[in-house]
Amino acid sequence: MSDNIALIITISLIIMFSPFVAKALKLPTTPIEMILGSILGYIGFLHEEHLFDLVAEFGFLYLMFIAGTEINLKNVLNTSATIMKKVAIYLFFLYSFSILFSIQFSLGKIFMVLLPLISVGLVAALAKEYGKTPWLSMSMTVGGIGEVVSIVILTITSATLSSGVGLGLFQTIMALIAFLLFMFLLFRFMQLIFWWFPKVSLALMPHEDNKEQDIRLSMGIFFLLVGAMLYLHLELAFGAFLAGIFIPTFFEHKHELPEKLASYGFGFLIPIFFIHIGSSFHLDALFMDGLIAKALIITIVMVFMRLVASLVFVRELGITDSILMGLSHSMPLTLLIAMATLAYSAHSIDTLHYYAFILAALFQVISVMIVIKIINIYKIKEEVSN
Repeated sequence: MSDNIALIITISLIIMFSPFVAKALKLPTTPIEMILGSILGYIGFLHEEHLFDLVAEFGFLYLMFIAGTEINLKNVLNTSATIMKKVAIYLFFLYSFSILFSIQFSLGKIFMVLLPLISVGLVAALAKEYGKTPWLSMSMTVGGIGEVVSIVILTITSATLSSGVGLGLFQTIMALIAFLLFMFLLFRFMQLIFWWFPKVSLALMPHEDNKEQDIRLSMGIFFLLVGAMLYLHLELAFGAFLAGIFIPTFFEHKHELPEKLASYGFGFLIPIFFIHIGSSFHLDALFMDGLIAKALIITIVMVFMRLVASLVFVRELGITDSILMGLSHSMPLTLLIAMATLAYSAHSIDTLHYYAFILAALFQVISVMIVIKIINIYKIKEEVSN
């Protein structure tokens, strides 16, 4: 009982004081939460507890949900054919580079999947800090498509690692295809309903709302899609991400809703997820021979390949914003750790590489967010001087 009390108090204190520590160190809050989680977990104030694991998992799903709320499917579908072609080229470069790098250094097939992962979870955090800039808007569009591809690959890889190449994998792929087809038809159906009967969206989420119907409906959609993924034995994050897309796509009149949902998430659930990630990294592992070098190599490779691929968008964004977009995709923290954990559990990577990926995820978040801040400050100064 006393251990659980210490756990609750420690989590509470990290949530309360990490913004102040981040401000003092001039660092983003997210890596501070992870670092404090790791240090206090090492000391013994944080420990494995079923409820802690459960709330952290929910925080991860909620982060994916918030990431989905940044994407309006109507806008994505109306994206020009030129941009869509460039998105395809961008993803092609990422996966091609990953395959060539993995073959060249005999890293194994799992690295081909891990290195090009894209997650817009932290892009949503950047949007909260920097607002709706052109490079972030493009980042969300490209990242949203890239994340769907990443989660599809994650789902298939998960099935392959757990049941091998056989009937289990075939069933998972069929379930995924059926689910995607169902979601496509559902989106089209709702589009028609709201077009023919525009008052339906207002009835579901009225402007004058003293019963928090918007929050209730959002949470209902979230749990329904997560439950559907659970029933189909598919990746839960995919359902949470798609649930988030529903909000701006069909309830455009509720402009403040995504921000309201994000404020709750970033103030409570999402920090617990990052604290949990930090606590799962044992500081003793830092003394493993070659760990830091491997983590740095993974970090440099993952950032470099995205920076090169992002140059595809130079004509649309310019060189500076293209680099910022590439950097924003260089923090696939949630999916990278989820995938590395999955690969480690299936014995596809050893302990050294597992810890290297977790440490690389930390390096990416800290270094990339600092670099983005520096470039953004430089960019603002340039605009003011001009």
